[in-house]
Amino acid sequence: MTGEASLARYFFDFHDGEVRRDAQGTECAGPEDVRREVLNTLPEIARPRIPKGGGNQAFTVVVRNENNVPVYVATLTFAGAWMGEAVPTVEEPIE
Repeated sequence: MTGEASLARYFFDFHDGEVRRDAQGTECAGPEDVRREVLNTLPEIARPRIPKGGGNQAFTVVVRNENNVPVYVATLTFAGAWMGEAVPTVEEPIE
């Protein structure tokens, strides 16, 4: 035995009002790798989908294991509201 952790395949399904199921999956060494993958990818996936000009939107990732059993869920919520009378026109998403 070499002491190396065995890798398992996990599937990261993205939900934002629509469901995008991960058919390929990602190999991870364990729970901390799964969590790290979610922490790195969820903001990247959510950023271009944030409503222009404010509004509210929840972005969720449900992680399934190789047996199709959900093992982890994380939600990133964007809540934006303009304050005052003048609401600026938003032409481009903020990056």
